Amino acid sequence: MLERLHDSYNRPEFIPDDPISVPHRFTDRADREIAGFFAATIAWGNRQTIVRNGHRMMRLMDDAPADFVRNASERELAGLDAFVHRTFRGCDLRDFVLALRRIDSGWGGLGAFFEHSYAVTGDLAATLADFRRAFFAGEHAPRCEKHLSSVERGAACKRLCMFLRWMVRRDDRGVDFGLWTAIPMSAL
Repeated sequence: MLERLHDSYNRPEFIPDDPISVPHRFTDRADREIAGFFAATIAWGNRQTIVRNGHRMMRLMDDAPADFVRNASERELAGLDAFVHRTFRGCDLRDFVLALRRIDSGWGGLGAFFEHSYAVTGDLAATLADFRRAFFAGEHAPRCEKHLSSVERGAACKRLCMFLRWMVRRDDRGVDFGLWTAIPMSAL
């Protein structure tokens, strides 16, 4: 039963109607990581709305999310202010871009951060806690913290775990990316 359910979703035909379609637009590793992170971040509510807003987010980043995170000017960041997905506002998106910029400049990217933290801790929950602390280490509006679950506060971190599944799980169907090989799939 579980295997049949897994098979119904883990197939390329499912991609266009799923939030994973957002990172699937890209071939560059860093673009996929960042697009996947943002798509997972807004993955609550109506699936069609999530997908539409995820693609809209990428257009606001000139369809080059890694370059945008690394190099967006204040003027370009201000262009994010009109974005809204449920309670995730443009000000949250701006703070998230700046947090990812700090992660990128300090660690060399999302994958490098997660793989290093997991290598040190050997524990996915500890890695998620490390990530949240690093993510919010810089200046940010307190309101945006609600958009990144805290495992230390007992949250299941379902959206972050979905993002990790996309980045870690390797399969032969082409749905998940399997970019982060230093984290074992068994840790998910």
